Amino acid sequence: MTSTKELNWAVLGVGVIANEMAQALQNMGKKLYAVGNRTHSKAVDFAEKYGIEKVYDDFQDIFTDPEVDIIYLTTPHNTHYPFMKKALENHKHLFVEKSITLNSDELDECVKLAQKNNLILAEAMTIWHMPIYKKLWEMIHNNEFGKVQMITINFGSFKDYDMKNRFFNKNLAGGALLDIGVYALSITRSFMQSKPTKILSQMLPAPTGVDEQATILLMNENNQMATIALSLHSKQPKRAMISCEKAYIEIMKFPRANKAVITDAVTGEKQEIILGDTKKALQYEMEDMEKAILQGQTELLQFAYTKDVMDIMTKLRREWNLVYPEEM
Repeated sequence: MTSTKELNWAVLGVGVIANEMAQALQNMGKKLYAVGNRTHSKAVDFAEKYGIEKVYDDFQDIFTDPEVDIIYLTTPHNTHYPFMKKALENHKHLFVEKSITLNSDELDECVKLAQKNNLILAEAMTIWHMPIYKKLWEMIHNNEFGKVQMITINFGSFKDYDMKNRFFNKNLAGGALLDIGVYALSITRSFMQSKPTKILSQMLPAPTGVDEQATILLMNENNQMATIALSLHSKQPKRAMISCEKAYIEIMKFPRANKAVITDAVTGEKQEIILGDTKKALQYEMEDMEKAILQGQTELLQFAYTKDVMDIMTKLRREWNLVYPEEM
């Protein structure tokens, strides 16, 4: 069923992603309907910057406003679960920054609530929406490179060694896995035929107990394997390599990539594919979200992959005995 309704977007939070989201909507010829934030003055400044007419004196009113169709949740991921429940209970479609929840139990509960109220719930994972990945998945599906055999992912940031910083702060659900590992696991899952069933890992904790570094080994029932290296205090390239029977695919800066280099396994000949625009990452996300709501194209949201990735992260943290205060 297709609808031509104009959807009203509201954003909770006014950080970097919220700014990108507001700019993306402008590029779509739209603007945000409303904004909410814990610090009201920051919401007012944000509204003035983007010409938003509605600012909530109490940010919680975003959940009950009858004019809001979709809430884009950009707050820290340890706050997502309670906000998601409020949004879904009040019949709002929901687009949530990664990591969508802290664990699988939280996600499962929200999924049931979304299904009960006939709502769309999705994670704002750039990888699901960048045109280059849609093209590569199609090529893999068409068996142009043979079976995917091995996937190798690197993602490392150099963050100042400040244990109060959100990246290392357990009270803010810090750690490499939920912040950057979610990207690495998402691209890995998207090129695997099935969910990994064998998972091994090593983790180096920061002084606060969150995961500072980790290496993860994955294997599924199709005998496809993956290795992932994550770090928060040592720089690595954001690099993905998808090794197939007939070729390997290299992708740099993979969370918002628009280019892939494909090398023939026999001849060494290289093919370069450039598709999409890294600056439009959030625009692609929101366009797909609207298509899911208005045209029923829910497959664009890749929610099954989101669920699989959350299950893997939950299993890993349980093995690491890494528990956040909200989970106690």
